[in-house]
Amino acid sequence: MNRLVLDTDVVSYLFKNHPIARAYVPKLLGQTLVLSFMTAAELERWAIQSNRGEIRRTRLNWFLQPYAILPYHRALCTSWAEVMVAAQARGFRIECADAWIAATALLYDLPLVTHNRDDYRGVPGLRIISHAS
Repeated sequence: MNRLVLDTDVVSYLFKNHPIARAYVPKLLGQTLVLSFMTAAELERWAIQSNRGEIRRTRLNWFLQPYAILPYHRALCTSWAEVMVAAQARGFRIECADAWIAATALLYDLPLVTHNRDDYRGVPGLRIISHAS
């Protein structure tokens, strides 16, 4: 069984049962699905902002149970800093949250499953799985 880091967009599609999720499901079956702590935080923010109350947050927490959520630690901070600097040196801007997610994938040497491949184009060495055109 392989491990895959999922970007926030893919997890959101899965949670919402969005049609785009169907393209990713075959690749995810039988894999250990990993999230950066940043993805968990982004999803929590989304649930709070949606103003749909505790039911939505409870459903999200239930949905996230099978995922391994990798925590913050010092080595991840170094990886994040390297991602930010490398992207900038290549002439690309990367959002702070995306840099945490990329840093997680790089630190653990795992592919990143994303539908927003352009968000990560300035990150060297990042293996991306995407069905986006």
